[in-house]
Parts: sequence; C-alpha cells; structure tokens
Amino acid sequence: MSDEMDRLVAEFEKFQTKLKQAEAQFAKVGDMQEELNALEAQVMSPDRSVTVIAGPSGSVKDLRLSPDALRQQPDQLAATILATLHQAVAESARKQAGIVDEAVGTAFGLNVSDQVLEAQAAGMGTTVEELESNLPEAQPQRLAAPVRDEEDFANNNLLRAEQQQAQAPPPPSASAGDQFLKNLFNDEEDHR
Repeated sequence: MSDEMDRLVAEFEKFQTKLKQAEAQFAKVGDMQEELNALEAQVMSPDRSVTVIAGPSGSVKDLRLSPDALRQQPDQLAATILATLHQAVAESARKQAGIVDEAVGTAFGLNVSDQVLEAQAAGMGTTVEELESNLPEAQPQRLAAPVRDEEDFANNNLLRAEQQQAQAPPPPSASAGDQFLKNLFNDEEDHR
C-alpha cells in the first residue's frame, strides 16, 4: 500500500507542477495586456518636420508639426504626414507583435512578428528582407522560430487526457487501496 500511496503522491505533485506552469502562463497574459496598453511607437519624418506617436491597434496618440512643417506646400505636408503616420502605425503593429511573441509566442507555437512583417511587406509590395533592412536600428529583427521544450506548457498533456491514456502503461492489478475506493463508492450508491 505504501508503494501505491507514493505513486499517488508523485502523480499529485506532478499535477501541481503543471498547474503552476499554467498559472505562470496565464499571468504572462495579464502582463502582456498591460504592456500592450502602454505601447507607443514614435516616428519622425526624414526632414524632422512631422512626428507621429501611434498607440496600440494603430491608434494615433499624437501628431506634432514643427515650424518648418508649416512652411511646406499643403500637398507636400499632407504627403509627409500620411507617410509618417503609416510608418508609426506599422511600427506600433511590429511592437505589438513582439510583445505577444515574448509573452506567449513560444508557449503557443506562434511567431506573430513574422506574420506582421509578411503582411506589411505584401501590403507595401516589397519583400520581408527589404522591409527589415529599412527598419530603425532599435527595431528587433525577426524572432527565431519558437523552441519546443518537453516541459513547455504548450507541449504537456495537462489538458489532453486522451493522449495520456493512450500513452499510459496499463494499470497494475487492483491494489488494496483501489479496491477500497471502489467498494466505498459502490456502498454509497447502494444507500441511495
């Protein structure tokens, strides 16, 4: 009976460990949401006359015009504002993707940064490599593909009982503890 109890305690401890891993992953989601809410991408036009600050989901938080901007022709100023706005929103999307990748990308096998770069390159009619070469120096380049670890939350079988049952060795013959529990539950049903 002691071996059976040791096995049950070991299984319970393994379950608790996996539960703590799941809790840690979900805590990362809350941190990620806070980081996304505080996100800002500031881009300045090449002539430094227009500055756009974009927030999460492509929102524009601020638009600043220098005195030199006001000396431009209306069409030229509009083009500068629009180009700077597009760059700020694109930068915001790349930053959002980086935050998501950092928080949950590996756990769920995602690489959102690559997907955003591919979509932006397609939308601009260029290649990902060309787009990356034009990014600001501070912008991190593409993330490596996620590394899968056996203890990675996404790869454990905490929520995949059917896989565990298929891989589990056949149970040993009924122990005295198992027989006691079966009898206990059968007795309860008889008293109903």
